[in-house]
Amino acid sequence: MSSIHFFEKGQGQPVILIHGFCEISEMWREFAEALSSNFRVICPDLPGCGKSPLTLTHASLEEVAVVLEDWIEEENIQDPIVIGHSLGGYVTLALLELMGSKLKAIGLFHSTAFADDEEKKGMRDRTVIFLKKHRVDTFVTSFVPPLIPEHKRDDFQAEIAVAIAQAKQSTLEGLIAYTKAMRDRKDRFEVLRNFTGSKLMIAGTLDGAVKIDASRKHKLAVSEYHELDGVGHLGMIEQKNECIEILRGFCGNFTKG
Repeated sequence: MSSIHFFEKGQGQPVILIHGFCEISEMWREFAEALSSNFRVICPDLPGCGKSPLTLTHASLEEVAVVLEDWIEEENIQDPIVIGHSLGGYVTLALLELMGSKLKAIGLFHSTAFADDEEKKGMRDRTVIFLKKHRVDTFVTSFVPPLIPEHKRDDFQAEIAVAIAQAKQSTLEGLIAYTKAMRDRKDRFEVLRNFTGSKLMIAGTLDGAVKIDASRKHKLAVSEYHELDGVGHLGMIEQKNECIEILRGFCGNFTKG
């Protein structure tokens, strides 16, 4: 039996929403509620996050994809649309490479198909050092707020507090493992480009984690590209309603069966 913890709402075309780094499935609660009138929305905790234990040796993206494939089959989730935020997008691409046409469509939400450059890899290494020294609570308290542009943080104090509280449910081992997995992930741009199903990308012009210039290089590789003006890395918070409607429209192109 799979060790993946998840919640689901609704019936119909399955839509899997995968959370990002320092996040848990609960981040998608309002999205699941909003979309459940039309779709079966399924939100898992990745291994080592939230209530899903870390059962993997290294938690490479490839290993995580295998665990998710087994879980998808076990839960009889057929022809899902898979949408991932940030790290969840990297996992989505690894799952796409593994499952191919078994996925109906995919979406990258503040994510990228490109591998880390050397500068970003160095930042990941420093993150591992910081985590080992200062542990989870100190790390997430400093990590989460900058995901929203500084001039907007006062407007989202409550949402940031919730995001920090959810991030604190991460395990130290999980955060370290995923930091290394992101650092070591391979470029999957060709995997994205060659997928014949529908592909969504949502980007933020002020995203400090996934630069807008990199996001724009995906335009010709995806079916649907949305740019959120003045938004950082957390569009699901900064422009929640707009993002829900983007997902509703994209997923609405498909019906079960």
